[in-house]
Amino acid sequence: MGTFVITKRINDLYKYEFVSRKGKPIFISKDFELRFECENEIESLKIRLEDCFFMQFKSMKGKFYFKIVLQNEEIAVSRKFSTQLMMQKSINEIVKYGNQSEILDFSLELDIFKN
Repeated sequence: MGTFVITKRINDLYKYEFVSRKGKPIFISKDFELRFECENEIESLKIRLEDCFFMQFKSMKGKFYFKIVLQNEEIAVSRKFSTQLMMQKSINEIVKYGNQSEILDFSLELDIFKN
């Protein structure tokens, strides 16, 4: 089962990723100013996963990727896949397990290796 992972970017904005059960990122969200906005969108996505539309694309270099659209708003972009089949398997994993996936928050600035 996949997992939603919240992290903080270098520019202090938050984002979340959906990571496959094998540990590979499948998609990355847009940026959020506040962590709770990130959490709210994840919860909304989990509830409304059936309403999401997966727009599929092929890059100029022949890689495949998708964008997740909910209510005419782009909410996430996938990583690049070498085949269309791999992309479709990732979409299937999101649809099948996304609503029951846990949320991990790695955005806290805990310095566990302090001297």
